[in-house]
Amino acid sequence: MVQEILPGIYRIKVLLPRSPLEATNSYLIKSRERNLLVDTGWNREESRKALFDGLAALDVVLEETDILLTHLHADHSGLTGAVATEKSKIYCSRIDSEIVNAMAGATYWPDIGVMFGAHGFPAEDLVQAMRSHPGRRYCTRKPQVFTTLSEGDVVEVGDYRFTCVETPGHTPGQVCLYEPKHKILFSGDHILDDITPNITFEKYIEDPLGHYLKSLDKIDRLDISLVLTGHKRLIDDIHKRIGELKQHHQDRLGEVLGILRSGQMDAYQVAGQMTWDIDAESWDLFPLAQKVFAVGEAATHLEHLQHTGRVKRIETNGKMFYELTKAL
Repeated sequence: MVQEILPGIYRIKVLLPRSPLEATNSYLIKSRERNLLVDTGWNREESRKALFDGLAALDVVLEETDILLTHLHADHSGLTGAVATEKSKIYCSRIDSEIVNAMAGATYWPDIGVMFGAHGFPAEDLVQAMRSHPGRRYCTRKPQVFTTLSEGDVVEVGDYRFTCVETPGHTPGQVCLYEPKHKILFSGDHILDDITPNITFEKYIEDPLGHYLKSLDKIDRLDISLVLTGHKRLIDDIHKRIGELKQHHQDRLGEVLGILRSGQMDAYQVAGQMTWDIDAESWDLFPLAQKVFAVGEAATHLEHLQHTGRVKRIETNGKMFYELTKAL
Protein backbone atom coordinates (compact mmCIF):
# COMPACT_ATOMS: atom_id res chain seq x y z
CA MET A 1 0.00 0.00 0.00
CA VAL A 2 3.06 2.29 0.23
CA GLN A 3 5.27 3.05 -2.77
CA GLU A 4 8.14 5.52 -3.16
CA ILE A 5 7.47 7.45 -6.36
CA LEU A 6 10.39 9.90 -6.21
CA PRO A 7 13.02 10.56 -3.53
CA GLY A 8 11.04 11.49 -0.43
CA ILE A 9 7.61 11.23 -2.13
CA TYR A 10 5.48 8.21 -1.23
CA ARG A 11 2.06 7.10 -2.45
CA ILE A 12 -0.28 5.57 0.13
CA LYS A 13 -3.33 3.84 -1.32
CA VAL A 14 -6.26 4.66 0.95
CA LEU A 15 -9.08 2.16 0.43
CA LEU A 16 -12.54 3.32 -0.66
CA PRO A 17 -14.74 0.27 0.05
CA ARG A 18 -17.48 -0.47 -2.49
CA SER A 19 -16.44 2.46 -4.67
CA PRO A 20 -15.53 2.02 -8.35
CA LEU A 21 -12.55 4.29 -7.61
CA GLU A 22 -11.18 1.55 -5.27
CA ALA A 23 -8.71 3.87 -3.50
CA THR A 24 -7.52 7.44 -3.11
CA ASN A 25 -3.87 8.15 -3.86
CA SER A 26 -2.65 9.99 -0.78
CA TYR A 27 0.93 11.27 -0.98
CA LEU A 28 3.40 11.78 1.85
CA ILE A 29 6.36 14.07 1.20
CA LYS A 30 8.99 13.57 3.88
CA SER A 31 11.63 16.05 4.99
CA ARG A 32 13.90 16.57 7.99
CA GLU A 33 11.78 19.48 9.20
CA ARG A 34 8.10 19.01 8.34
CA ASN A 35 6.24 16.48 6.22
CA LEU A 36 3.35 17.22 3.89
CA LEU A 37 0.40 14.86 3.37
CA VAL A 38 -1.49 15.53 0.13
CA ASP A 39 -5.12 14.37 0.48
CA THR A 40 -6.48 11.88 3.01
CA GLY A 41 -9.41 9.59 2.09
CA TRP A 42 -12.91 8.88 3.38
CA ASN A 43 -13.73 9.29 7.05
CA ARG A 44 -14.51 5.62 7.61
CA GLU A 45 -12.66 2.86 9.41
CA GLU A 46 -11.25 0.96 6.41
CA SER A 47 -9.86 4.15 4.91
CA ARG A 48 -8.50 5.35 8.24
CA LYS A 49 -6.68 2.06 8.83
CA ALA A 50 -5.08 2.12 5.37
CA LEU A 51 -3.88 5.70 5.79
CA PHE A 52 -2.55 5.28 9.32
CA ASP A 53 -0.87 1.96 8.48
CA GLY A 54 0.90 3.73 5.61
CA LEU A 55 1.98 6.64 7.78
CA ALA A 56 3.24 4.24 10.45
CA ALA A 57 5.26 2.30 7.86
CA LEU A 58 6.97 5.58 6.97
CA ASP A 59 7.61 6.46 10.63
CA VAL A 60 5.58 9.65 10.29
CA VAL A 61 5.16 11.85 13.35
CA LEU A 62 1.80 13.60 13.00
CA GLU A 63 2.91 16.63 15.00
CA GLU A 64 5.57 17.16 12.32
CA THR A 65 3.13 16.78 9.43
CA ASP A 66 1.05 19.34 7.55
CA ILE A 67 -1.87 18.51 5.25
CA LEU A 68 -2.78 19.84 1.82
CA LEU A 69 -6.17 19.18 0.26
CA THR A 70 -6.34 19.42 -3.52
CA HIS A 71 -10.11 19.79 -3.30
CA LEU A 72 -13.17 19.45 -1.10
CA HIS A 73 -14.52 15.96 -1.88
CA ALA A 74 -14.70 13.58 1.07
CA ASP A 75 -12.49 10.95 -0.55
CA HIS A 76 -9.73 13.57 -0.39
CA SER A 77 -10.66 15.52 2.75
CA GLY A 78 -12.62 13.17 5.02
CA LEU A 79 -9.77 12.12 7.32
CA THR A 80 -8.36 15.61 7.76
CA GLY A 81 -9.65 15.89 11.33
CA ALA A 82 -8.20 12.48 12.21
CA VAL A 83 -4.70 13.34 10.97
CA ALA A 84 -4.33 17.00 11.90
CA THR A 85 -2.80 17.99 15.23
CA GLU A 86 -2.64 21.37 16.92
CA LYS A 87 0.76 21.84 15.27
CA SER A 88 -0.46 20.98 11.76
CA LYS A 89 -1.20 23.47 9.01
CA ILE A 90 -4.06 22.47 6.72
CA TYR A 91 -3.76 23.97 3.23
CA CYS A 92 -6.73 24.29 0.88
CA SER A 93 -8.22 26.87 -1.45
CA ARG A 94 -10.53 29.40 0.21
CA ILE A 95 -13.70 28.28 -1.58
CA ASP A 96 -13.18 24.55 -1.10
CA SER A 97 -12.13 24.99 2.54
CA GLU A 98 -15.43 26.74 3.23
CA ILE A 99 -17.35 23.87 1.64
CA VAL A 100 -15.34 21.22 3.54
CA ASN A 101 -16.47 22.85 6.78
CA ALA A 102 -20.04 23.23 5.50
CA MET A 103 -20.46 19.58 4.44
CA ALA A 104 -20.90 18.37 8.03
CA GLY A 105 -23.46 21.10 8.74
CA ALA A 106 -27.25 21.03 8.63
CA THR A 107 -27.90 23.04 5.46
CA TYR A 108 -25.31 22.03 2.86
CA TRP A 109 -26.81 18.75 1.64
CA PRO A 110 -30.43 19.93 1.64
CA ASP A 111 -29.28 22.88 -0.49
CA ILE A 112 -27.55 20.51 -2.91
CA GLY A 113 -30.75 18.45 -2.97
CA VAL A 114 -32.71 21.53 -4.03
CA MET A 115 -30.28 22.01 -6.93
CA PHE A 116 -30.75 18.40 -8.06
CA GLY A 117 -34.52 18.74 -7.70
CA ALA A 118 -34.45 21.80 -9.95
CA HIS A 119 -32.78 19.64 -12.61
CA GLY A 120 -35.55 17.03 -12.50
CA PHE A 121 -34.32 14.49 -9.94
CA PRO A 122 -37.52 12.82 -8.62
CA ALA A 123 -38.49 14.01 -5.15
CA GLU A 124 -39.25 10.47 -3.98
CA ASP A 125 -35.61 9.45 -4.61
CA LEU A 126 -33.89 12.69 -3.70
CA VAL A 127 -33.98 12.45 0.09
CA GLN A 128 -32.43 8.98 0.08
CA ALA A 129 -29.87 9.99 -2.55
CA MET A 130 -28.66 12.88 -0.40
CA ARG A 131 -28.69 10.85 2.83
CA SER A 132 -26.64 8.04 1.30
CA HIS A 133 -24.23 10.28 -0.63
CA PRO A 134 -20.65 9.26 0.30
CA GLY A 135 -19.67 12.92 0.46
CA ARG A 136 -22.14 13.33 3.31
CA ARG A 137 -21.49 10.02 5.06
CA TYR A 138 -17.68 10.16 5.02
CA CYS A 139 -16.77 13.83 5.36
CA THR A 140 -14.75 15.25 8.24
CA ARG A 141 -17.06 15.83 11.20
CA LYS A 142 -15.56 18.91 12.79
CA PRO A 143 -14.67 22.32 11.35
CA GLN A 144 -11.00 22.82 10.52
CA VAL A 145 -8.83 25.93 10.59
CA PHE A 146 -7.31 26.31 7.14
CA THR A 147 -4.33 28.07 5.65
CA THR A 148 -5.78 29.13 2.32
CA LEU A 149 -3.97 28.70 -0.98
CA SER A 150 -4.20 30.96 -4.03
CA GLU A 151 -2.64 31.00 -7.49
CA GLY A 152 1.15 31.22 -7.30
CA ASP A 153 1.51 30.43 -3.59
CA VAL A 154 4.54 28.25 -2.85
CA VAL A 155 4.71 25.38 -0.35
CA GLU A 156 8.24 24.15 0.38
CA VAL A 157 8.92 20.63 1.65
CA GLY A 158 12.55 19.53 1.78
CA ASP A 159 14.08 19.88 -1.69
CA TYR A 160 10.68 20.45 -3.34
CA ARG A 161 9.04 23.83 -4.04
CA PHE A 162 5.41 23.35 -5.02
CA THR A 163 3.54 26.17 -6.73
CA CYS A 164 -0.23 26.32 -6.37
CA VAL A 165 -2.10 26.29 -9.70
CA GLU A 166 -5.82 27.05 -9.47
CA THR A 167 -7.78 24.64 -11.69
CA PRO A 168 -11.51 25.12 -11.00
CA GLY A 169 -13.98 22.78 -12.64
CA HIS A 170 -14.06 19.46 -10.81
CA THR A 171 -14.74 21.62 -7.75
CA PRO A 172 -14.89 25.42 -7.46
CA GLY A 173 -11.50 25.54 -5.73
CA GLN A 174 -9.61 22.50 -7.01
CA VAL A 175 -5.86 23.18 -7.01
CA CYS A 176 -2.86 21.37 -8.48
CA LEU A 177 0.71 21.51 -7.19
CA TYR A 178 3.44 22.07 -9.76
CA GLU A 179 7.14 21.50 -9.08
CA PRO A 180 9.01 23.01 -12.07
CA LYS A 181 12.50 21.75 -11.15
CA HIS A 182 11.42 18.12 -11.07
CA LYS A 183 8.60 18.64 -13.61
CA ILE A 184 5.95 16.93 -11.48
CA LEU A 185 2.31 17.78 -10.90
CA PHE A 186 -0.02 16.67 -8.13
CA SER A 187 -3.30 16.79 -10.03
CA GLY A 188 -5.89 15.77 -7.44
CA ASP A 189 -8.93 14.86 -9.53
CA HIS A 190 -8.37 17.54 -12.16
CA ILE A 191 -6.66 15.05 -14.47
CA LEU A 192 -7.01 11.27 -14.10
CA ASP A 193 -5.77 8.54 -16.40
CA ASP A 194 -8.19 5.61 -16.21
CA ILE A 195 -11.39 7.62 -15.81
CA THR A 196 -12.75 11.05 -16.68
CA PRO A 197 -13.20 13.31 -13.64
CA ASN A 198 -16.81 13.97 -12.71
CA ILE A 199 -17.82 17.55 -13.55
CA THR A 200 -20.97 18.42 -11.62
CA PHE A 201 -22.64 21.56 -10.35
CA GLU A 202 -21.69 23.07 -7.02
CA LYS A 203 -22.24 26.28 -5.11
CA TYR A 204 -20.06 29.28 -5.91
CA ILE A 205 -19.32 28.41 -9.55
CA GLU A 206 -21.16 28.93 -12.83
CA ASP A 207 -20.41 26.88 -15.94
CA PRO A 208 -18.05 24.40 -14.20
CA LEU A 209 -17.38 22.58 -17.46
CA GLY A 210 -16.24 25.82 -19.08
CA HIS A 211 -13.88 26.43 -16.16
CA TYR A 212 -12.66 22.83 -16.37
CA LEU A 213 -11.79 23.08 -20.07
CA LYS A 214 -9.90 26.34 -19.48
CA SER A 215 -8.05 24.71 -16.57
CA LEU A 216 -6.99 21.85 -18.84
CA ASP A 217 -5.49 24.38 -21.26
CA LYS A 218 -3.72 26.06 -18.35
CA ILE A 219 -2.03 22.81 -17.28
CA ASP A 220 -1.27 21.90 -20.90
CA ARG A 221 1.09 24.88 -21.08
CA LEU A 222 3.32 23.55 -18.27
CA ASP A 223 6.43 21.40 -18.71
CA ILE A 224 5.44 18.20 -16.89
CA SER A 225 7.09 14.77 -16.93
CA LEU A 226 5.00 12.97 -14.29
CA VAL A 227 1.49 13.49 -12.94
CA LEU A 228 0.69 12.16 -9.48
CA THR A 229 -3.04 11.63 -9.76
CA GLY A 230 -5.73 11.43 -7.08
CA HIS A 231 -6.81 7.93 -8.14
CA LYS A 232 -5.48 4.90 -9.98
CA ARG A 233 -2.50 5.16 -12.36
CA LEU A 234 0.03 7.96 -12.61
CA ILE A 235 0.43 9.75 -15.96
CA ASP A 236 3.67 10.25 -17.89
CA ASP A 237 2.16 11.88 -20.99
CA ILE A 238 -0.11 14.58 -19.66
CA HIS A 239 -0.50 16.41 -22.98
CA LYS A 240 -1.92 13.29 -24.63
CA ARG A 241 -4.29 12.75 -21.73
CA ILE A 242 -5.49 16.35 -21.81
CA GLY A 243 -6.30 15.94 -25.49
CA GLU A 244 -8.32 12.81 -24.70
CA LEU A 245 -10.26 14.54 -21.92
CA LYS A 246 -11.10 17.53 -24.12
CA GLN A 247 -12.29 15.24 -26.89
CA HIS A 248 -14.41 13.28 -24.40
CA HIS A 249 -16.28 16.41 -23.39
CA GLN A 250 -16.70 17.57 -26.98
CA ASP A 251 -18.25 14.17 -27.75
CA ARG A 252 -20.48 14.50 -24.69
CA LEU A 253 -21.64 17.96 -25.76
CA GLY A 254 -22.48 16.61 -29.20
CA GLU A 255 -24.42 13.75 -27.64
CA VAL A 256 -26.46 16.14 -25.50
CA LEU A 257 -27.26 18.32 -28.52
CA GLY A 258 -28.44 15.22 -30.34
CA ILE A 259 -30.72 14.24 -27.46
CA LEU A 260 -32.28 17.72 -27.34
CA ARG A 261 -33.34 17.42 -30.97
CA SER A 262 -36.33 15.51 -29.56
CA GLY A 263 -37.48 18.62 -27.70
CA GLN A 264 -37.30 20.40 -24.36
CA MET A 265 -35.94 18.34 -21.43
CA ASP A 266 -34.48 18.64 -17.95
CA ALA A 267 -31.09 17.26 -16.96
CA TYR A 268 -32.58 14.12 -15.42
CA GLN A 269 -34.31 13.26 -18.69
CA VAL A 270 -31.17 14.00 -20.71
CA ALA A 271 -29.02 11.88 -18.41
CA GLY A 272 -31.41 8.96 -18.92
CA GLN A 273 -30.62 9.00 -22.65
CA MET A 274 -26.85 9.51 -22.43
CA THR A 275 -24.38 6.62 -22.67
CA TRP A 276 -22.79 5.58 -19.39
CA ASP A 277 -20.21 2.98 -18.43
CA ILE A 278 -22.49 1.60 -15.72
CA ASP A 279 -23.43 -2.05 -15.18
CA ALA A 280 -27.20 -1.54 -15.31
CA GLU A 281 -29.73 -2.70 -17.89
CA SER A 282 -31.65 0.56 -17.94
CA TRP A 283 -31.71 4.09 -16.52
CA ASP A 284 -34.44 3.05 -14.06
CA LEU A 285 -32.08 0.41 -12.63
CA PHE A 286 -29.13 2.75 -12.09
CA PRO A 287 -27.96 2.83 -8.45
CA LEU A 288 -29.02 6.10 -6.83
CA ALA A 289 -25.43 7.22 -6.28
CA GLN A 290 -24.64 6.76 -9.97
CA LYS A 291 -27.80 8.64 -10.94
CA VAL A 292 -26.59 11.59 -8.86
CA PHE A 293 -23.26 11.66 -10.70
CA ALA A 294 -24.96 11.22 -14.08
CA VAL A 295 -27.50 14.01 -13.56
CA GLY A 296 -24.74 16.32 -12.33
CA GLU A 297 -22.71 15.59 -15.48
CA ALA A 298 -25.72 16.12 -17.74
CA ALA A 299 -26.55 19.41 -16.03
CA THR A 300 -23.02 20.81 -16.38
CA HIS A 301 -22.92 19.95 -20.08
CA LEU A 302 -26.32 21.56 -20.59
CA GLU A 303 -25.18 24.65 -18.70
CA HIS A 304 -22.03 24.90 -20.81
CA LEU A 305 -24.12 24.68 -23.98
CA GLN A 306 -26.33 27.42 -22.54
CA HIS A 307 -23.32 29.62 -21.75
CA THR A 308 -21.98 29.15 -25.29
CA GLY A 309 -25.33 29.97 -26.89
CA ARG A 310 -26.21 26.60 -28.36
CA VAL A 311 -28.94 25.80 -25.83
CA LYS A 312 -31.57 27.93 -24.11
CA ARG A 313 -32.45 27.43 -20.43
CA ILE A 314 -36.07 27.88 -19.37
CA GLU A 315 -36.84 28.25 -15.65
CA THR A 316 -40.41 27.41 -14.63
CA ASN A 317 -41.60 27.18 -11.01
CA GLY A 318 -38.12 26.44 -9.74
CA LYS A 319 -37.44 23.81 -12.43
CA MET A 320 -34.87 24.09 -15.22
CA PHE A 321 -35.47 22.88 -18.76
CA TYR A 322 -33.29 23.13 -21.84
CA GLU A 323 -33.96 23.31 -25.54
CA LEU A 324 -31.94 23.96 -28.66
CA THR A 325 -31.64 27.58 -29.73
CA LYS A 326 -33.39 28.56 -32.95
CA ALA A 327 -29.97 29.08 -34.54
CA LEU A 328 -29.49 25.30 -34.45
